Amino acid sequence: MKEEQLQKAYEDAKAQYAALGVDIDQAIEKLDQLSISIHCWQADDVSGFENPEGELTGGIQTTGNFPGKARTIEELRSDLEKVISLVPGHHRISLHATYGDFGGEFVDRDKVEPRHFQSWIDWAKEKNVMLDFNSTFFSHDKTNSGYTLSDFDPEIRRFWKDHLRQCRKIAAEIGRQQGDPCIHNIWIPDGEKDKTVSRYEHRRLLQESLDEVLSEKISTNYLKDCVECKLFGIGSESYVVGSHEFYMGYAVKNNMLLTLDAGHFHPTEVISDKLSSMLLFVPEITLHVSRPERWDSDHVVILTDELLAISQEIVRSGHMDRIHMGLDYFDASINRIGAYVVGIRSAQKAMLQALLEPTAKLREYEKQDKNFERMAYLEELKGMPWNALYNYYCNKQAIPVGDAFIKEIQAYESEITSKRN
Repeated sequence: MKEEQLQKAYEDAKAQYAALGVDIDQAIEKLDQLSISIHCWQADDVSGFENPEGELTGGIQTTGNFPGKARTIEELRSDLEKVISLVPGHHRISLHATYGDFGGEFVDRDKVEPRHFQSWIDWAKEKNVMLDFNSTFFSHDKTNSGYTLSDFDPEIRRFWKDHLRQCRKIAAEIGRQQGDPCIHNIWIPDGEKDKTVSRYEHRRLLQESLDEVLSEKISTNYLKDCVECKLFGIGSESYVVGSHEFYMGYAVKNNMLLTLDAGHFHPTEVISDKLSSMLLFVPEITLHVSRPERWDSDHVVILTDELLAISQEIVRSGHMDRIHMGLDYFDASINRIGAYVVGIRSAQKAMLQALLEPTAKLREYEKQDKNFERMAYLEELKGMPWNALYNYYCNKQAIPVGDAFIKEIQAYESEITSKRN
């Protein structure tokens, strides 16, 4: 699209939104402040660099075999750099503990150290991105029982508590060096395929393990811990120790961050309805935006009604600064770079639409019990030219506009990823 066409579309959209009392420049400015945490594991199918075979266990499964997945840290970083070049804004990269720079040596989970992630910190500074972090409790011999921090065996629990300690040290060092708190997410795959009679005991042990490790205080200037719930997983269909109720209670009791994953609940349950409640009881919320399809939660994010509803609740709450948006999906059936870019752009487009609502006017209608007027405005907003503003936003940052990013990804595949054996 030509520059003059983009400018005209922008001016037309600006006039239409102004008629509704919406300042589009303010909306775009707020969108630019949205720093999405981009998950590193889409590029390499959650393989990481700890195990040369790249085999996954413990409730993690990636489907598809599209050619060109990243096999080394260098290839992964190259892919992430390409992704960043195709989306506007300033974002973060979320790392798992298995993505360290281990120098070709095996380093067990309880022995990972900040030095294994120093090259990531240096790379992030060079590329002007921030880093977040995740403990890795899956795909390990010591998950064979189905349990980690809640295992009956004290030695298994000791190993995973040591892993959690080390991950907190790594995340804190990342936060210290980047001058911004590193968000450290804690998700464990603990649970059982079939019925268990020891639900209470496993959850008591999980609470005990978390209490022991998290009692070791680290400044929130460097580190923000958060806990993530799940309804069920592969191999834990009947029982998950870290349920929503467990972690909601734990986060509220300990005044810590709670992670809500859009795909970790019942098929008819949505996290957009949970945000306004949780904001009343926890200091901040971390979102893992994914797309559930039937039972599976990890499809590429697209512009769905629920994604828009999540964004609307973030904006309408007035607490956008307390909610951290991150992506969490892995699809090996399509071009992995394309999966990244579509997901990030979709999240931004949903947030832009939410920022373009005349929230004050809609809230005033509610107070006056003018529900017809509220409904009418909400329906009119669906047809407003928000995409012209997103194109303008991309163009202002010299990012490919519209479908132009598709050709860039195709070229990268032809020149780079297709040559990976």
